[in-house]
Parts: sequence; C-alpha cells; structure tokens
Amino acid sequence: METGGHQQLRVYQLAHLLSVKIHAMTLTLPKFEMYEEGSQIRRSSKRVAASIVEGHALRKYKAEYVNYLFCAYGSAEETLEHLYLLFETHSLMEDSVYLSLRAESLLLNQQLFRYLQGVQQYHEVPDSLREESAEYIVENVTE
Repeated sequence: METGGHQQLRVYQLAHLLSVKIHAMTLTLPKFEMYEEGSQIRRSSKRVAASIVEGHALRKYKAEYVNYLFCAYGSAEETLEHLYLLFETHSLMEDSVYLSLRAESLLLNQQLFRYLQGVQQYHEVPDSLREESAEYIVENVTE
C-alpha cells in the first residue's frame, strides 16, 4: 500500500479496511441478498473511502473538503443502516460477524465525525498546495 497523501489518514485507513471486510461479508450472503442489500452496502461502504480521497485531493478548497467529508459521513451512516437491516432480516448468518462489523463501523463513524469537525475548525491550506497552484498558473496560463 502506498504511504502518501490520503493513505496516511487514519480515518481513510479505517474506511478502506472496513469496505474490504464488508465486501467479503457480502459474498457470504444468501444469493437473493447479494444483489439487493448486499449491493447497497458494498456501494455505500466503498463510497466512504472514495469520498475521503476525493475531499483530500481538493483540500485546497476548505468548503469542498468539508463537503466531501460530510458525504463520507453520510455514506458511513448509510452503511451502518444496511448492516443493521441485514442483521434484522437474518441474512447475516453469524451474530459475531454483525457485532464485529458494527463495532468497526461505529468507530469509523465516530472518528470520521471528529475528523470532519477538526477540518471545519482548523483547516488551513498548506503552503505546498498554494505553491503548486501558483506554479501551475505561471506554467499553464497564457496571456
């Protein structure tokens, strides 16, 4: 795994790992759920990590960054709901799988929310991003 940029964020690491675990879990669901709730939970869990990545790429713009983190948080909450529905409908055969994924989901949601609050309060555009933008403008904008 690469160790630059968004990959260094603990919240991204948790989101990515959880989406891999959820994907694997959905492959054990009854066939009819693989294309129903299984598909929904796979997409929402993968959207969490993807939104963190996209927001991080646009972190120069605080409002964009915050927007993508809110999208990630919404998808994380959606994932938790799909997990609960699978449990309540007895499509998840093992209680231990549900309890483990639920605990990881709750931890991710909590850390993602705290991260979002931190970005809202303390985010400033790093000088390196300002410099990259200035260099891009100088190199690519013609008069």
